[in-house]
Amino acid sequence: MTFYSQKFLFFFIISIQILKSQNDNGQISSYFNPLNDPTVEGQTTFVEELMNIAGYNPEKIEIYQTLPNRAKVFRVKLDSINGGFVFIRWDSKRKENYVANKMIDPGVYFNLKAAKEIMRKQTDKAYFTVEDVLPQAPDQEQINIGELNQFREEFELKEEEKRLEEEEAQKSRPKKEKSKEKNKKKLFN
Repeated sequence: MTFYSQKFLFFFIISIQILKSQNDNGQISSYFNPLNDPTVEGQTTFVEELMNIAGYNPEKIEIYQTLPNRAKVFRVKLDSINGGFVFIRWDSKRKENYVANKMIDPGVYFNLKAAKEIMRKQTDKAYFTVEDVLPQAPDQEQINIGELNQFREEFELKEEEKRLEEEEAQKSRPKKEKSKEKNKKKLFN
């Protein structure tokens, strides 16, 4: 073998090793799950995904304070006026991150807890329909299908009552007002 063929062979083997290591790194990163990652990057990604799923578009997320036992306080800036703090802890028994503070705005807290349940249940379902019960935060009273159907029936009944009242109101109006409305419609058409 000549000197150049040895160099080529050496270069070829090295390039194969580099490509193989890049492929392995790609496979590892595709299994990344921020719900189960206690690292700084994992918890930051967890907060970002929670905020996005909950319907918020944060401008900036930064670590405000690092606490013992893999807990962190994140400062979340939603816009120039609104923002707040989110306290994320690591549950060592369940091996997952969770939102630990209820001191933030109650609406934001509810949305973040519901978003976490949606993150968890997305592995079970690809999408949700109108008939599905909303995934609820575990610290809230759970609504079952029967209660949900009862609420839907009550809503439909109220809507039907409104419609009937409007029809009665139209029937009871004097004919003079109806003719004025017809004249107005003719003028505008």
